[in-house]
Amino acid sequence: MFTGIVEDMVAVKTIVKEQENLHLTFVSALVPEFNIDQSISHNGCCLTVVAVDVSTSSYTVTAIKETLDKTTIGSWQVGDMVNIERCMTPNGRLDGHMVQGHVDTRGNCTEVQETNGSWKFSFAYNSQELTVEKGSIAVNGVSLTVVDSEPGKFSVCIIPYTYEHTNFKFLCAGDSVNLEFDIIGKYVAKYLKHHAN
Repeated sequence: MFTGIVEDMVAVKTIVKEQENLHLTFVSALVPEFNIDQSISHNGCCLTVVAVDVSTSSYTVTAIKETLDKTTIGSWQVGDMVNIERCMTPNGRLDGHMVQGHVDTRGNCTEVQETNGSWKFSFAYNSQELTVEKGSIAVNGVSLTVVDSEPGKFSVCIIPYTYEHTNFKFLCAGDSVNLEFDIIGKYVAKYLKHHAN
């Protein structure tokens, strides 16, 4: 479980393909605190640490075909910047919202507007998931509040701190992102659909 509060932005150092899997290595100042088997969110996708090298401040995770099919990871290239967050601790503050690290679908950025000190990002997606105005959404692992909500579309506003400390500053119209919709909303929608039949 995560909160959607990004701890670091890391660059993809190497990508190694093994059958249908990808092994991705990153460099982070947080590596001395990492352990093998630890869960870390990468652009909103929960991946397990499989190797740690403190001497080079690097660590490796593995993405399997199921993960590659549902996320943007398969399109990552060496040098791409990725948002990471370690899992929350039981006594920690929930500064964002409950994020599972299970990406629901990919979305596309349709517009970026600079609005006198902040930025408005608009997204479109092709699934039955719903957003609500003032509800929560995780975009590339960042906990955000929905501003405008329509079927298959929504927008969020980004403050300068979030813009500078996440990969939103590299995001352009046409780019793909990982989306995780609010877990409570998903349960409510499934319950109502089940009882409507």
